[in-house]
Amino acid sequence: MKERVSTISRQQERNILVRLKDVQAKSGYLSPADIAEVAKSYDTSISEVYGVATFYSFLCVTPPGRNVIRICQSLPCHLKEGDAVRKQVSEILGIGPGETTPDGRFTLEVTNCIGACDMAPAMLVNGDLHGNLTPQNIADTLESYR
Repeated sequence: MKERVSTISRQQERNILVRLKDVQAKSGYLSPADIAEVAKSYDTSISEVYGVATFYSFLCVTPPGRNVIRICQSLPCHLKEGDAVRKQVSEILGIGPGETTPDGRFTLEVTNCIGACDMAPAMLVNGDLHGNLTPQNIADTLESYR
């Protein structure tokens, strides 16, 4: 798990996180101008706000693809062949985690628990939950988003 060293208080970090989520909800990602504006409004450095934005996997500091795929990498998903599912998604799309397809249709992310341990391995596509995935059924799931 990533660890972040910060000079801001936990409460200020929570406030910044809420604000960043709100900003991202409007524009789809956090631009450098957005991060600078949030930093100014909380009287803190841009690097502190950028640190918060890049620490949380559901926040994006680059424009994502039209369809954002978040594959769970928590223990239940890992134990039920989640890595094979991630590899199959990467192979089908031709991208790795943290990348976007050249046509801008898909962004692939890996994330910790998405709250679907009973359906492991699981992923979210634009917030839609897909569970009990296998390398064999992943192509049909992705095709529905093309």
